[in-house]
Amino acid sequence: MKVLHIDDSQELRNLYLDMFKNDNHSITSVDNGKEGLELLTKNNYDLVLLDIIMPDYNGMDFLRDLKREKPSELKKVVVVSGLKLEESKIKDLLKFGIHSVEGKPHNLRSIINMQKNMVFK
Repeated sequence: MKVLHIDDSQELRNLYLDMFKNDNHSITSVDNGKEGLELLTKNNYDLVLLDIIMPDYNGMDFLRDLKREKPSELKKVVVVSGLKLEESKIKDLLKFGIHSVEGKPHNLRSIINMQKNMVFK
């Protein structure tokens, strides 16, 4: 599985990189949505883990631009948040056509299960 992880937290990026380093999966982890959008429009990923709350260019900015530039990739996006999002916010996110909104996964198995349960597979 090829994963793109977009999160401004260095600790979480390191955690995800560590989870993937000893497996047959690969992860590209970036700290901002603009860089993530550029990578996603140029490369093929099986799963995109997107932090919604980031400074400057946040997850909503990323989703709006992705919908305009490469809408077919929206179904690969899982918004991950450490916060409990309000139901209205979750509904707004799902309207973009993303796969789901989840709590931040803390192990590789939960990420693999997320990807296996995606409807486009």
